Amino acid sequence: MYFDELDISDELLDALDAMNFQQCTPIQEQAIPKILEGHDLMGIAQTGTGKTAAYLLPVLDELSHGDYPKDSVNCIIMSPTRELAQQIDQQVEGFAYYLNGVSSVAIYGGNDGVRFEQERKGLTLGADIVIATPGRLISHLNSGHIDLKKTSFFILDEADRMLDMGFYDDIMKIASYLSEDRQTIMFSATMPENIQKLANNILKNPVEIKIAVSKPAEKIKQTAYLCHEGMKDRIVEKVLSSKSLDRVIIFASSKIKVKELSYTLKSKGFNVGAMHSDLEQKEREEIMLGFKNRHINVLIATDIVSRGIDIDDIQMVINYDVPRDPEDYVHRIGRTARANREGEAITLVTQRTWQHLLKIEALIEKKIPKPELPEGCGERPKMSSKKSKKKRHPKGKKKSQGNHNDKNQPAPPKSDNTPSNQ
Repeated sequence: MYFDELDISDELLDALDAMNFQQCTPIQEQAIPKILEGHDLMGIAQTGTGKTAAYLLPVLDELSHGDYPKDSVNCIIMSPTRELAQQIDQQVEGFAYYLNGVSSVAIYGGNDGVRFEQERKGLTLGADIVIATPGRLISHLNSGHIDLKKTSFFILDEADRMLDMGFYDDIMKIASYLSEDRQTIMFSATMPENIQKLANNILKNPVEIKIAVSKPAEKIKQTAYLCHEGMKDRIVEKVLSSKSLDRVIIFASSKIKVKELSYTLKSKGFNVGAMHSDLEQKEREEIMLGFKNRHINVLIATDIVSRGIDIDDIQMVINYDVPRDPEDYVHRIGRTARANREGEAITLVTQRTWQHLLKIEALIEKKIPKPELPEGCGERPKMSSKKSKKKRHPKGKKKSQGNHNDKNQPAPPKSDNTPSNQ
């Protein structure tokens, strides 16, 4: 389906044409008509499928010609991170370029009091669309800077990420400020139990749209290096040294690992930037700008702070840690080989994360090549699919059976064979 086949305004179509948007993605084709009809919607679609336009276009169309109050916040869009909030705000500006009188403001934490005051003024005057991180929005609600009683649209983008970050109670608190007759739209890459619970609490008779997880692009060369944890830094150094690369993203599982790897690579002379939640907003913006302008060649980040990275010509993605969720793997490596380019994805796999790799291969229906380690990095270990079991009793002692004298003894600890996250 093409965008001009949708029932949206000529002004929006002009903006889409100027941005070279012509054909709808599957999520846009299915979601936009349902949102225009006024339905609540639950969309399951991974990042990169065009879901932002899927909710922005119908909402902008409604706000541009509907009878909505000019002095109120008419739409709240929740974002898990400030980077994604900024990205959504930029897309609003692009789509609304030819619309008259539709205003937006992005509010997020991690900046100084001047920014907070600017946000307060924007909210007091009444912005049509507010894009916000949960904590920052609650700060403004607690301060009485914003009234959501007349808000018509409540949108949650990347809801699974927000719940992973512990924002469930914040979202429910924000929802309590909203009118019962609002239209609620929710997007998530996955549908675990906590997302279903949230959907049941805030959506009314929703239309559910699920877009199957896409497979990685064929032009991505995928490799998995089997290694011990202590080998990882050396492997990364070898990989970066052996190729002429100026756009690499490395994903690590925690901000501590991001900091440690950044320090190690900088000491080896690599031009590295680290993105983690301890940085001030200004620092994060400077790092992203440096990466976009190629002043920084290697960006190290966690999944959470990487959501605002939207750059087409990434040459390589390195998974320093294997993601627990197989769909996160598809999302991560999808940052390379965009716009019909070629790209490379390297994943470092230890015994602890071997099972995660097997789940990834099952999802993408493909065995990832596992070559020998780069020269000078040692021999790759053999991986076992067997999980070790903890012994419940000291060596040489058998469990008492039918001995009533043991009934008051403390129970042995339960075994937990769940692979620990590195």
